Amino acid sequence: MSSDAVKKRKPKVVRNEAGTPETKRSRAEGDQLSAVSSHVEFRKVRLRQVQVTYPAGPHLIGQRKLITAKNQVPEVRVYNEEVELEDRDPQQDYMLYKDTCADLAKLMAEIQELKSSGAKVGSVEIEERHRQCSVHFITLKKLNRLAHMRLKKGRDQTHEAKQRVDVLHLQLQNLLYEVMHLQKEISKCLEFKSQHEEIELVSEEEFFQEAPAEISRPHVTRDDNHQLTLARLDWELEQRKRLAEQYKMSLARKEKIQKAIEQKREYLSSLQPGLQNIMQASLPVQEYLSMPFEQMQKQAEVARHLPPPLYVLLVQAAAYGQACDKTLSVNISGDVDEAKALSRRPEDSQEDESDSDAEEEQQNTKRRRATVGVQLEDKRKAMLRRHPLSLCVDLKCKDGSVLHLFFYYLMNLNILTVKTKVSTATDLSGAVSAGELLNSESLLNCLYASDHGKETPNPANRYQFDKVGITTFADYVSDLGHPYVWVQKLGGLQFSSDGAQSELRGSALSASHMEKTMKLLRGRLQARLALHKQFSSLEHSIIPVSSECQHLFPAKVVSGLTRWTMMSYQEFTELGFVQHVLKAGLVCETDLFFMAVVERGTARLLAAVVLNPRYPEVMPLFSLSLHWKGERSGRTEDNLRAMESEVNVFRAELQGPRPGLQLLTNQIQRLCFFFVSLFVCVSQVCDGSEGPREFPREKMCLRTARGPSRLKPFKYNHPQGFFSHR
Repeated sequence: MSSDAVKKRKPKVVRNEAGTPETKRSRAEGDQLSAVSSHVEFRKVRLRQVQVTYPAGPHLIGQRKLITAKNQVPEVRVYNEEVELEDRDPQQDYMLYKDTCADLAKLMAEIQELKSSGAKVGSVEIEERHRQCSVHFITLKKLNRLAHMRLKKGRDQTHEAKQRVDVLHLQLQNLLYEVMHLQKEISKCLEFKSQHEEIELVSEEEFFQEAPAEISRPHVTRDDNHQLTLARLDWELEQRKRLAEQYKMSLARKEKIQKAIEQKREYLSSLQPGLQNIMQASLPVQEYLSMPFEQMQKQAEVARHLPPPLYVLLVQAAAYGQACDKTLSVNISGDVDEAKALSRRPEDSQEDESDSDAEEEQQNTKRRRATVGVQLEDKRKAMLRRHPLSLCVDLKCKDGSVLHLFFYYLMNLNILTVKTKVSTATDLSGAVSAGELLNSESLLNCLYASDHGKETPNPANRYQFDKVGITTFADYVSDLGHPYVWVQKLGGLQFSSDGAQSELRGSALSASHMEKTMKLLRGRLQARLALHKQFSSLEHSIIPVSSECQHLFPAKVVSGLTRWTMMSYQEFTELGFVQHVLKAGLVCETDLFFMAVVERGTARLLAAVVLNPRYPEVMPLFSLSLHWKGERSGRTEDNLRAMESEVNVFRAELQGPRPGLQLLTNQIQRLCFFFVSLFVCVSQVCDGSEGPREFPREKMCLRTARGPSRLKPFKYNHPQGFFSHR
């Protein structure tokens, strides 16, 4: 068995006959090492098969302890290194390891020295040292096994110690948890409050004064706090029983009172239909006496929801109508429910809209994300939003025409706007040239000087417009109305951009402008209606002259008006004979422009008329061009320039009766007989010949011409009936 084991463990050696001497030497050394290892293995096998017997006593023999192997005969005992490890000292094994290594190194050095001195490989000295080295190798292997076994044993002991520590730590945690639980229970007990502590008991002094002796028991309760508390609780219970009885009595009395109130309420409700019938029956009486109590009451209820500027305008306009102008009426229109929602407090609105906000958020998440343009347009609409309530002020004239003024309040811009509408008793659709006179977009232009109503008077709006991309407010005037300055003042609004700053604010500011503004509005309506009638006649070549103004003109005017048309500002600027008027800045785009043509024979006089919106306060401006034997204008012809001055300058002679509504027709009539005077008022010309046959002599002149410029006489003297120079 041993020889077979040696043969099995013998390493294979690859022989190479053609090797070098060094290779042969290493091969010889390998053969020696294999022989040594075979010998060692043989000894190990022999050691495992040694049969020993246990001694009779409990002690083991020497350092080697033998135990009986399993499944063997009891007399067969096997050597166990684990048992030997218990009696070995690690320090001694360490010293043995050092000594073995030192001896092994020494033997190796001796073998090297013998080989270097020429000793043969198989010599006795080298073989002896090889055997000693093998023994030392066996010792090192055993020490290595013992070291690994000792390491494993140490790890097992450490693991067992850790397990014991874990068990102890778990027990500690359990004990700490029990301690914490007990502490909580103790704290609960210490913090426990009885229900009687929440009851507000009367003070001790009041208790001893009011409580009867059978409840207070002073001889017991004064020295015992517990008995005192019980007694106070008994007294509290007694008092509550009394109060409960009083409460029941009060409830019964309350029910009786409620029944009486319900009976009275039913009686009053039964009176409501009768009172309404009485109010309806009294409406004709209220209208006849001009005392609309019901309408005023309803309007006062709605007026509570007006914004401050509209409320100021309502109060002041109603006061002015009641005191100065009985024909003026003020009404409130719009959505009252929406106005109530706006005037509601923010807290209430937030509570009401809490549910709707959640629904809107869910809907918005499903919608497609809006573009930047759509978002900007929504912001513009929100900024230009009007208050749901508005005011309607009606100004009535004697002829039955009515000027309707609709006032709106832009909440985010804090300005007022106005729209107009005119109602007439008769149809005014006949005159073509009068189309712009009653146009709602231009009817109130320049009611006050330079107040065109195209831009907002609030300077803060400019910054608001920049945020939403609004370049000019004029683009939205047709929809929102005109923000005239006088409209802001009627609402008590005053901005720093106004030319004349006033210390008045609110109602005082509105009252200071109310009367003058209403008179201007009424005068504007009367002037436009008068112009409308005059234009209808002018389009038919008829110059209407009132009887009060007949003395201003000759009885017979040969030349006449042949055409009266309206033109735009662009057409007016293209006329050559009005350029000096444009350069002088006497014309504005808000003015009205007309063309009048006066003819006699082959001569034709063109008159470009500029009508200011403030007519008749501002006199119309005439520019003349004569077409007869060429074209002439006031800049090249002195007589034409004199005619322009006669028509444009002498307002007092042409105004007629106040308020001067005949001014324009009087100017045109004067222009017609001036045209005659220019050609036929002279009896002779400078060369002594008679005038043209188509212009026969019809007028008498004291002097045909005057001065180096040979100006004609244009002043008509009534009642003498002749022309003279000024």
